[in-house]
Amino acid sequence: MAVLHILTYPDPRLREKARPVDAVDAALAQLADDMLQTMYAAKGIGLAATQVGVPKRLVVMDLSPQHDQPQVLINPRIIASDGAQVCEEGCLSVPEVFEEVERAQRVTLAYVDLSGEAQRVEADGLLAVCVQHEIDHLDGKLFVDYLSRLKQDRLRKKADKRLRDDTRL
Repeated sequence: MAVLHILTYPDPRLREKARPVDAVDAALAQLADDMLQTMYAAKGIGLAATQVGVPKRLVVMDLSPQHDQPQVLINPRIIASDGAQVCEEGCLSVPEVFEEVERAQRVTLAYVDLSGEAQRVEADGLLAVCVQHEIDHLDGKLFVDYLSRLKQDRLRKKADKRLRDDTRL
């Protein structure tokens, strides 16, 4: 197991569209395990492979309070959505930023699990938000894209300053 480096905004690799996973194999299972360890170490509830620089359609999540119910979603896609909810979101790739975002209240999700079996799940509430957030990552979209242009500009300036400060160390 390894804790991977999480890319941070405005890294251009976060804008890459992930490619579908062709085979569920030991290497993919290891990547999923490493992503889970990375997510837990960063105190997150979801992580997309694109956030660790791997452009594959792979997501890990664990919304359980004890962090003992990991989920691995391979080639996830939303096949139906309904309703609307506004929820405060944060992101491991956009550290220390929390903003309200409107998302669908309920989604129907199709994906493949680590056994290679097709799955279909109805999700609502926080699970629906997390699924939509992580699938956005796979499509090269960040939650900050839902914010006003003014907030986006402010976040970009803050991120640029953080990068400048990091390179001076």
